[in-house]
Amino acid sequence: MNCRSFINVLTGGMSIVGPRPHAVAHNEQYRQLIEGYMLRHKVKPGITGWAQINGWRGETDTLEKMEKRVEFDLEYIREWSVWFDIKIVFLTVFKGFVNKAAY
Repeated sequence: MNCRSFINVLTGGMSIVGPRPHAVAHNEQYRQLIEGYMLRHKVKPGITGWAQINGWRGETDTLEKMEKRVEFDLEYIREWSVWFDIKIVFLTVFKGFVNKAAY
């Protein structure tokens, strides 16, 4: 977690858990290609998310990768609960220690 993200959480601009924010250029591109893409904006972006702990993190250099990330983001929004957030935080910490390639 970088300092800017932590400050954004403290000021209320981001959550600890939620869909990872995408570049504005991605929003413009993928809103035309992926049904439901903009629904990700119904919740605050997060430092970690359901897509990331399920392996859909890093570069989204193919349409399939972005579709999978959005699929998991929308599942997170549909299934949201405090316990789900706790599970995601726990899994993020656990996978971060186990998988040295995680970021």
